[in-house]
Amino acid sequence: MSSKNQQTPLFTLAVVFFFWGFVAASNGIFIPFCKTHFSLSQYESQLIDASFYAAYFFGSFFLYYFSQINKQDILNKIGFKSGIIYGLLASVVGAGLLSVFSGLEQVTFSMILGAFFIIALGFSLQQTAANPFVVALGPVETGTHRLNFTGGVNSLGTLLGPIVVSIVLFGAIGSSQQATLANINTLYLILAVLFALVALFFFMNKSLPSINNSEQIENSTKATQTLFIIAIPVAILLFLTNFLPAFIADNFIFICLVVIVGILLYALSASKNNPQAWGAMHYPQLVLGMLAIFTYVGVEVTIQSNMGALLQLQEFGSYDESKISNFISLYWGSLMIGRWTGAVSAFNISSKIRQLLTFVVPFVAFGFILFVNYYSGNAIAELLPYALCIIVAVAAFFLGNEKPAKTLLLFAVIGIIGMLVGLLTTVNISLFAFISGGLACSIMWPSIFSLSIAGLGKYTSQGASFLIMMILGGAIIPPIQGKVADSMGIHVSYFIPVLCFMYLAFFALKTKSILKEQGIFVDDLQSGGGH
Repeated sequence: MSSKNQQTPLFTLAVVFFFWGFVAASNGIFIPFCKTHFSLSQYESQLIDASFYAAYFFGSFFLYYFSQINKQDILNKIGFKSGIIYGLLASVVGAGLLSVFSGLEQVTFSMILGAFFIIALGFSLQQTAANPFVVALGPVETGTHRLNFTGGVNSLGTLLGPIVVSIVLFGAIGSSQQATLANINTLYLILAVLFALVALFFFMNKSLPSINNSEQIENSTKATQTLFIIAIPVAILLFLTNFLPAFIADNFIFICLVVIVGILLYALSASKNNPQAWGAMHYPQLVLGMLAIFTYVGVEVTIQSNMGALLQLQEFGSYDESKISNFISLYWGSLMIGRWTGAVSAFNISSKIRQLLTFVVPFVAFGFILFVNYYSGNAIAELLPYALCIIVAVAAFFLGNEKPAKTLLLFAVIGIIGMLVGLLTTVNISLFAFISGGLACSIMWPSIFSLSIAGLGKYTSQGASFLIMMILGGAIIPPIQGKVADSMGIHVSYFIPVLCFMYLAFFALKTKSILKEQGIFVDDLQSGGGH
């Protein structure tokens, strides 16, 4: 495909990447609104994340499961282009339902959760197909550049999502518009139309490349059984808790966590003794990496999803949900800062220019965050001291030197320190410390991914699919923090992210040792693009 011909589908596909970030990040505004609107506990409000991120797990799991049964890659059979179209159509249905439900007088929270689940189910299929599709839109050697471009557009969506949804719900900054679900009716109708138009574009465009995956499906019955066991409690959490005794239903989220962590630790032990039929799970770096992705996505989501309740405390400014979009956008903007900085290494430039850009790009991104907030009417003066946190992150980038284990360890330590400072202080120092968790998380996906699939050989593709399933952490950890917040207070509940970052630091150290025993030296690895 010529450079000119690849630009139109690439830019069109970038729109899809934008709205993945837009919808996911806007949950930080939508969650505290729903908590007030439906009179929910903090735990119940976090079920929005449970529905959204569990859909990613089930979408990936069913693709894998049916491919195992048919001994043929289902997505490869229908084609990556068709996979994107089907995913977009599913999201059309979900966004359309949310638009309809938001206009009903008797709408229930369960109806909202169901719509979010369908939207994210479509996102799951889109993401599985879109990344290799982006690579196929041009020469393989420039595929990383295209992925970095679409990843940057995704980060732009995470920055704008909270601001746009806040304005739609509550009106312009400083207005007295009454927030109702009906206010989002038009927004999600527009989203549904946009998803449909992009799907139509891909259906009508006959010049798009055909992608064939020649990799064989590896028989891994024990790994499949492990994932199936994980799926059972998650399905009960989403669809059947109303049929459980009240005490069990109220604490079922903890049962989910115990089952997920327990079964993966069992797989780690059992596959070591008898590797047959375990597939990629025979490799300890992969199983520990699955727990790391689970933890990373969980901590990334839970910090901001519970932040709306934190900001309502008197010691944090007594903000209502209509006045928090600048802080939520700064959190997601922090991930954008890290990812834009990490993307510098993807370009073939001299070491001096790379070092210069590593210093300059974070502050350019920060300036862009301030500009967007200023243009939307948000106050930005209170965000300026956050530049100190960015300086710390820049130092970590230089010390990490693009080595995944070292970089992951440094940023995990930054996360631990940030959360501890946030727990031990109040007001802006505490708030910025918690928001700095976004900087800590920004580089973790590529670092964890590269460490986890190192040395997997023919199981690399399977291992990658297992890692993507562990986005499930975003469905489990935020409700757990919500449950802790209901019993101990929202500020104290931020010890949950501390534990998450501690495991990620452990993973960086442990995996380096494991890979060294396998003759793989992690300093020779390079982290790839971001999630």
